[in-house]
Amino acid sequence: MAKLFIKQAEQYAAARPSYPTKLFEYLASKTPCHDLAWDVGAGSGQASRWLAGIYKNVIATDTSSKQLEFAARLPNVRYEITPPTMSSSEIEKLVAPESSVDLVTVAQALHWFDLTNFYSNVKHVLKKPDGVIAAWCYTNPEVNAAVDKVFQRFYDEKLGPHWDKARRLVEDGYRGIEFPFEKVDNDESTESQSLPIRFVTEKEMVYEEYMTYLRSSSAYQTAKEKGLELLTTEMEGKFADSWKEDGKEKKVVRFPIHLLIGRVGEDGI
Repeated sequence: MAKLFIKQAEQYAAARPSYPTKLFEYLASKTPCHDLAWDVGAGSGQASRWLAGIYKNVIATDTSSKQLEFAARLPNVRYEITPPTMSSSEIEKLVAPESSVDLVTVAQALHWFDLTNFYSNVKHVLKKPDGVIAAWCYTNPEVNAAVDKVFQRFYDEKLGPHWDKARRLVEDGYRGIEFPFEKVDNDESTESQSLPIRFVTEKEMVYEEYMTYLRSSSAYQTAKEKGLELLTTEMEGKFADSWKEDGKEKKVVRFPIHLLIGRVGEDGI
């Protein structure tokens, strides 16, 4: 999948949503110190930019140098290209020393990771007992009844056969993903780590931006690699007609966000 993300990097940076202020305010409220955050699978830096406004320093890592090319350069953000899996010595060299990170974030990427290796790295670098890991995904865009009806058919019939199996974890809102961390507090919202907390992000789009979003998906890119064009003239026509139905050129596109959050206990488990 890495090669596909390299080829779609520019589309991804242009079309993907950022994340709501409330999400980062919530995360910041769960870490007593705001010295260092590690944004893993940072891509074009949608989350890193927000973290840089709260934490003194941010380490943003990705396996794709092409993705990181589109990330904003900020004085307190260090970008690092890392291998998909890392040993303890590699993590200390490329990311941070043991027990030094206040917050680890993973935005729309956890389902691609080698979880056993990644969680070991997280437990190594997070502060004990107050360091927090937060991983979230967003599910399908919501526009209006007309556009969503066309999208759902396109998603089921055209994109469906080309999704990697990891996509199922996103479709399920991360309910089925392994997440071996303690609750961050006793709030009702975090009573069960198997039930992610929900936020919503919004992005105002015109028709072409919405279509760029569709083309940035890994399923679309996979099909294109096989010589298949999923957004045929007929399919684009259906999207265009549904977009025009309410007479508004710009529309607010909503993306439901599903958040998993936890911390490493004092014993490192």
